[in-house]
Amino acid sequence: MKVIDIMTTIRHRKGIKVTEGAEDHLSQEKNVKPDGKVRSGGKLWKRLSLTVGGTVAISLGLLTSVYVATLHENDLWFSNIKEVEREISFRTECGLYYSYYKEMLQATSIQQGLHGLIYDNKTESLRTINILERMNVYQEVFLSILYRILPIQNYLEPVYFYIYTLFGLQALYVIALYVTSWLLSGTWLSGLLAAFWYITNRIDTTRVEFTIPLRENWALPFFAVQIAAITYLFRSHLRPLHEKLTLLAVFISTFLFSLTWQFNQFMMLMQALVLFILDCLDILPTTKVTWLYIIQLTGILLVCVLQFFNSMILGSLLISFNVSVLLARTVQKNMKMGCLLNRLGKLFFHVLLVLCLTLLVNNFIKKILNLESDEHIFKFLKAKFGFGATRDFDANLYLCEEAFGLLPFNTFTRLSDTLLFYAYLFVLLLMATAAAVVAFQNLSGSANIQSTDKMEICTIVLKPGAAYNLMHTILFGCLALSTMRMKYLWTSHMCVFASFGLCSTEVWGFVLKSVRLYTPQRLCVIRYLVPIITLLYLSYKFCPGMMDELSELREFYDPDTVELMNWIKSNTPKKAVIAGSMQLLAGVKLCTGRILTNHPHYEDKSLRERTKQVYQVYAKRSPEDVYSILRSFGTNYVILEDSICYERRHSRGCRLRDLLDIANGHIMDGLGENEPELKASLYPRFCEEIKKNVSSYSMYFTRVFQNKTFHVYKLAKHK
Repeated sequence: MKVIDIMTTIRHRKGIKVTEGAEDHLSQEKNVKPDGKVRSGGKLWKRLSLTVGGTVAISLGLLTSVYVATLHENDLWFSNIKEVEREISFRTECGLYYSYYKEMLQATSIQQGLHGLIYDNKTESLRTINILERMNVYQEVFLSILYRILPIQNYLEPVYFYIYTLFGLQALYVIALYVTSWLLSGTWLSGLLAAFWYITNRIDTTRVEFTIPLRENWALPFFAVQIAAITYLFRSHLRPLHEKLTLLAVFISTFLFSLTWQFNQFMMLMQALVLFILDCLDILPTTKVTWLYIIQLTGILLVCVLQFFNSMILGSLLISFNVSVLLARTVQKNMKMGCLLNRLGKLFFHVLLVLCLTLLVNNFIKKILNLESDEHIFKFLKAKFGFGATRDFDANLYLCEEAFGLLPFNTFTRLSDTLLFYAYLFVLLLMATAAAVVAFQNLSGSANIQSTDKMEICTIVLKPGAAYNLMHTILFGCLALSTMRMKYLWTSHMCVFASFGLCSTEVWGFVLKSVRLYTPQRLCVIRYLVPIITLLYLSYKFCPGMMDELSELREFYDPDTVELMNWIKSNTPKKAVIAGSMQLLAGVKLCTGRILTNHPHYEDKSLRERTKQVYQVYAKRSPEDVYSILRSFGTNYVILEDSICYERRHSRGCRLRDLLDIANGHIMDGLGENEPELKASLYPRFCEEIKKNVSSYSMYFTRVFQNKTFHVYKLAKHK
């Protein structure tokens, strides 16, 4: 039984026999004159509201875009620094992605640029790899082609075209959040509050101004558009044309989201779980849910084709899960009929069937195609959630990174300062209560529900669109709490969900009826007064600080890295192979164009093994072993970093040298316990001992460059 059916039943108990169509007819009668003509006032007011609300949405989106662009300029003085400094500011994997945009522009033609990406032999030494298959860089390809064909080369530098595009996507992001909140609450004031919260909580809602090329900064705006389209799709009484256009919008946004982020499959798996749970509880219309499953499958398979049948996509749990759900539906029919115990039994069997099918399909695909691209993720999850300790280097590398740890408590302190967290908890509690009541009523299948006024409000609160957003925020909240890096998926939606609740007639109607203070006038006043007061508070408390932030000027300063990059460009052959840390080598590729041994895009098993081997320069290994390893990758130069060799950022057990010692079975440095299986190494730490110019090291490695941060050694050619 759907939510709307319960609403009809409750109204019938109150003595008014009304169907859905009749309700719509009654609501329309309010705008009908006695002579039968439709009043123009209602339509005029609706058009005016749409015009004002739409204008505010676009204005806020553009202001946000300008705001983050100004912060980026003020923080780095980007317009005044040298090109090498601009490129170094794209840290770690950001520099790697931007390097392919640069390569496409430096190519003599678009065809040559594409050929260079498909047959790339510079990103990994002694290998030719397909960048378009391995990485999500179609956005760089598209932008480079666009920059070539538009008549803007004389007015706008390539780097500005790139970063302004990403800052422009922030406008789309904010508009999508605004529209979602507006659709849920029925007033654009809710969208205004959502946008204000997004901006005032910028530290926790986005990191675009300092990690511009990061894949999530491309993908999340499209994800927000998709959520807005899904929210609109779940509205009742959509015209067939509107429904088809909405499904098209969902497909396009899903496809673009999947194309621009390598973690798309995991995010959409969470979304598929949201749909599955709500469909099992009979809260969402089954036909529309089926369409969304099909859209997810179609979108990710199309991306798979564009990425030359990327193995990580083919072996994803998302494909296996969606196929299993659709198969289980054909096997198990009439699942939503019967008494409470009967339906619970069917539901249990259905969930078990889907889970078993998912595992079977996924294992079958991986065995047939011999896929191991994502095994490091499952090792990490196994260790993270306490299913046994591990010595696996890749899993420990993730476990020791703050971004993959639990969400810090100070995040909630910051969110509470803007009142966002308090409002979110208030709305979440009421909506979760409504969801529990509606789920029980749907599963019980009773036609005559013993309800109260409170029960009536519960059923009205949980419309399908609101139910989807409720379950979405719960599951993505769990993801954010367990993995800090994923908080940006949750906190932005938190702004939408909290603002919707504060502007919702259903939520405030529930509260007022609970304390026996309900009148239509009070409901109208509180619905608008609370968000307006909140907006005034945010403006009073945070606008002065934001103005100060915009006037605060800093400058990029990293002379040691600049010196290193300039030395490499001037003193090494163009085909030189350079080894080092993943983070640094991404910058080396971007700034110098030299060939790398390894890089930060970690979604390939052979690359992960190669990275572990290159990192033996920070382990306790003999010079002969290290030389042999590096030469097996064609290395000509190796860069050692003092910040890694003498690391202080992580505690003992999480420093890179400790992870290597554990993986190699060696005792870690410093005071503290060691596992009993670990043994002392026969050799000192390579990165420390090589600096002493001992003959056993100098016969293999010659220092050719050093500054306060970096040491570059040239490898002997034949030993």
